[in-house]
Amino acid sequence: MEGPQARRAPAPVRAMAGAGGPLPPVEAAPRAEAARRTVALRPGADLEGFRAAVRGLVAEGVPPERVAWTSDGAPDLLGAAAAPAATDAPVALPRAAADLVPMVVPHRDPERYGLLYALIWRIRAGERDLLEVASDPLVHRLDRMRKAVARDLHKMHAFLRFRRVPEAAGTERFVAWFEPEHHILEAAAPFFVDRFRSLVWTILTPEGSARWDGAALGFGPPGRREDVPAGDSFEAGWRDYYESTFNPARTNLRAMRAEMPRKYWHNMPETLAIPALIRQAGTRTAAMIEREPQMPVKRQPARAVAAMADQDPASLEELNAIIRRTEPLVPGATQAVLGEGPVGATIAFVGEQPGDQEDRQGRPFVGPAGQLLTRAMGEAGIDRAAAYLTNAVKHFKFEERGKRRIHQKPTAGEVSHYRWWLDRELDIVAPKLVVALGATAVLALTGKAVPIARARGPFRFERLDNRFQGFITVHPSYLLRLPDEAKQEAYAAFVDDLRRVEALGRELAG
Repeated sequence: MEGPQARRAPAPVRAMAGAGGPLPPVEAAPRAEAARRTVALRPGADLEGFRAAVRGLVAEGVPPERVAWTSDGAPDLLGAAAAPAATDAPVALPRAAADLVPMVVPHRDPERYGLLYALIWRIRAGERDLLEVASDPLVHRLDRMRKAVARDLHKMHAFLRFRRVPEAAGTERFVAWFEPEHHILEAAAPFFVDRFRSLVWTILTPEGSARWDGAALGFGPPGRREDVPAGDSFEAGWRDYYESTFNPARTNLRAMRAEMPRKYWHNMPETLAIPALIRQAGTRTAAMIEREPQMPVKRQPARAVAAMADQDPASLEELNAIIRRTEPLVPGATQAVLGEGPVGATIAFVGEQPGDQEDRQGRPFVGPAGQLLTRAMGEAGIDRAAAYLTNAVKHFKFEERGKRRIHQKPTAGEVSHYRWWLDRELDIVAPKLVVALGATAVLALTGKAVPIARARGPFRFERLDNRFQGFITVHPSYLLRLPDEAKQEAYAAFVDDLRRVEALGRELAG
């Protein structure tokens, strides 16, 4: 890879190091000027090896022109030379220089290590503000390397595409192929860990591979493009979406190539559709111009709710059928999460809205907060199977951050839109006692904001004509957000509330 070029580094380093005047004197160890040092680093980006070598070279006072850097395992063509002694003594650098080193080490230029050591040597010799001199040849060259690595990292983050690979026992993992210009795999991998932490994935490149198993990140040998599937079902859906959002009137090939260079096209599923979309752009644009303008269709959630009320379902099954086929009134949810439990249950629990796991499984209170509720109900003597559990809002409202879906609190208007469902649901189930879990449930049941701390305990829901005995307590998700030192006491208070609910339910049941 770097080959013999690495041993030609001292000449340009020497010239750049001397630009702007001779080096200030540096205190050196005895015989440092007479002894050459060979530093053999592993292929690719050996950041830790470089740092260890710099510590040893600085400790011995070895100037840049007396160091030969290799990183391909080739023999030293100039003869055997001593390696720097290992040392843990730190090398203090300005923040800008310390930040520059890891951004240049991944560059493919075989002279990068020599250039960086020349920079460190000059800074240690007294040029503390060297990086502020943009006209200095050494600084200019290193800054160009930094920008090239930064661009390569950005392209990998933007253009890498995972494909699903089914495995035994119904599990799945994801594999991606990428051809970076520089040795950036180890620097880029943590980005994908943060974004796809819940997945098992592998990134293959011609120089190495990165694998995340859901708990630890590891690096291995190179891969081949043939090891990555040609496509999967998700890519077909993504291409359909890309084609549907393509605006032919704004086709700009120069801008497209600038933002999405052609060299990355073979790794990206949407690029298969680009040639046909470009060929059709003129025809589609002319058709758009000739078509009569139309006003966009405005959604009418209130009208949809009124239409549901006109259907007057007579059973829980009929009501749930209406809910299932109704478009979500909050964006993003994949399905309506219906109530669960027997009609005629003595106690009904009303929460805020489904969470991520509830939306995926189609059942209420199965995520972390639901599991905590189930445990607390058991400790309080309440049989979950005999109770009815539902939510004020029937769809999951969230904000997407990467692959994670972050819960978003429903607005008062959204709670109001779902209120007819909840009222009809409670009429059909006809519980003796309705437990409001948290402020959103209280808002849905009372029609107004009521402070939980002040109203906690038995409560009358006047908006519902006092048809049910009410009880207000916190939502179990509140307990999950508390610091560890406060959780135990808050959980004990929550269980005490549920014990009161159990006793009140027995009393109402007669």
